[in-house]
Amino acid sequence: MSSKGISQLPVYRKAIELQTMSRAIAFCVASRRDLLTLYSSDSLRDQVTDALLTDTGLIRKQIALAASTPSLHIRRGSLQFISIMIRNLNSYCRGLEMDGVREREYLDLLQSELRSFRKSFKTWRKSLG
Repeated sequence: MSSKGISQLPVYRKAIELQTMSRAIAFCVASRRDLLTLYSSDSLRDQVTDALLTDTGLIRKQIALAASTPSLHIRRGSLQFISIMIRNLNSYCRGLEMDGVREREYLDLLQSELRSFRKSFKTWRKSLG
């Protein structure tokens, strides 16, 4: 599938929305304003936020890989990887809540977007066969 075709997939567009929302939330909840250096922070909140940003980016890349590869083995691996990342994202949201994030409504929005993405992902996964 061409890159233009991939960008038209509903699941891919949902992944982009998820990544965009994660970036906005990261900027609000992280103690550092330079999101590129979150990984080196001593703050647990910053490290969880960095993992959130990383995983949302990886989901988009894995969707593109699964959609474009003719290999069934690679496709299955990508789909399994995406499922793991979805679980991780839910865990990151819970971790940020437990860390006392004051912007709780943003996390609720992210979890809602994650549920919507999961539905779209399941539909797309079934269509792949």
